[in-house]
Amino acid sequence: MASHATARPLIARKSDPLKGRVRVPGDKSISHRALMLGALAVGETVITGLLEAEDVMNTAAAMRAFGATVIRGDDGVWRVRGLGVGGLLEPSGIVDFGNAGTGVRLTMGLAAAQPIAVTFTGDASLIKRPMGRVLEPLSEMGVEVIARSGGRLPLTMRGPRLPLPITYRLPVPSAQVKSAVLLAGLGTPGVTTVIEPVFTRDHTERMLKGFGADIEIADEPDGGRRIALVGRPELKPQAIDVPSDPSSAAFPIVAATLVEGSDVTVEGVLMNPARIGLIDTLLEMGADIEVVGERTTGGERLADLRVRHAELKGVTVPAERAPSMIDEYPILAVAAALASGETRMPGIGEMRVKESDRLAAVAAGLRANGVTCSEGPDWLSVRGGRVTGGGRVVTHLDHRIAMSFLVLGMVAANPVSVDDASMIATSFPTFEALMTGLGASFEDAEVADA
Repeated sequence: MASHATARPLIARKSDPLKGRVRVPGDKSISHRALMLGALAVGETVITGLLEAEDVMNTAAAMRAFGATVIRGDDGVWRVRGLGVGGLLEPSGIVDFGNAGTGVRLTMGLAAAQPIAVTFTGDASLIKRPMGRVLEPLSEMGVEVIARSGGRLPLTMRGPRLPLPITYRLPVPSAQVKSAVLLAGLGTPGVTTVIEPVFTRDHTERMLKGFGADIEIADEPDGGRRIALVGRPELKPQAIDVPSDPSSAAFPIVAATLVEGSDVTVEGVLMNPARIGLIDTLLEMGADIEVVGERTTGGERLADLRVRHAELKGVTVPAERAPSMIDEYPILAVAAALASGETRMPGIGEMRVKESDRLAAVAAGLRANGVTCSEGPDWLSVRGGRVTGGGRVVTHLDHRIAMSFLVLGMVAANPVSVDDASMIATSFPTFEALMTGLGASFEDAEVADA
């Protein structure tokens, strides 16, 4: 786990036009799942384009702790030799996921149906985040949990000798909870069923099918989905090419939209319908985004996106779109700060339980830079126009807050600083190099103040 004890303040200044073609790192959601299902397959799974950021590396380390062989070749290709469903070994020590919320929650599901004891922990940010929504259904399956108050890390789980299949209706839309239950269902005899009231990211279902799991998906009368998984299959190893992460692509896309004269192409972006809510919203706001060269790999759609500067107008984002872009609301708020009129974002209470209380952090960062906004328990409203900038943003160890406000600094009248950029490496280790390569101007605060 990387240490963030030494903060690295960073400043972004008004940018010249951004130009070029870039490929952002591999999709984090798919990277996590490829390592996990590779660890449960019988044989060797080969992964190209894996996101080599701290969050995913912590998942790779966790799979090794469970006994899987996980090796990176000199060519950048990763190879995972799995143990088979039910074959995970008890880790010899505490499994530390750093800042990886997705990694730890899905791995809890992975380990839940194994008769082993596992202790999980994380960094200063992750141990504050609630795990109760995952622990509740896993407990119904027979898992014993000893956790801090509120179900927070560090916690210890002990899986049952005979896990119980359940039918679980998600109380709130959550791809992580759904995935944790399905992964637990892999090691559970019988049929494990998840009912989701609103469609959420379906990477787990797609990848389970690809690895040979017996999974059926049906629409519910109320518009939700019923996902039924037959337990204890023999998963077949796969060759996986990880597409570019749309959550990471969001930063150069919004920057190119906002910086006058820009023309940027972001290559190989994942276009899964459950992940492109930001693209849909930006297009509604008037963005100039051209989808080029659509293709399919591993059951997932991807395409190149050519983005040119455009003047944006405020919109109301449908609340039902939130699950498809929950991680992109911070950078959408930055786009809204430059749009004419008001942009309303309802139904985003999930932002309050991310790496930080993202809703509060975004609102505070906007106000610090002269942007008019208001917030409620599950909504944010931003009135756009000229951004004066000049403010210092408290990131709360949240990588998306840091990257979003560095983009704001690229279009503000005065430089914008973030109190710490070190945690950006958890999801997008090449962010600074990629953005400066396009034309952005970033500098360490210490250097600027010298």
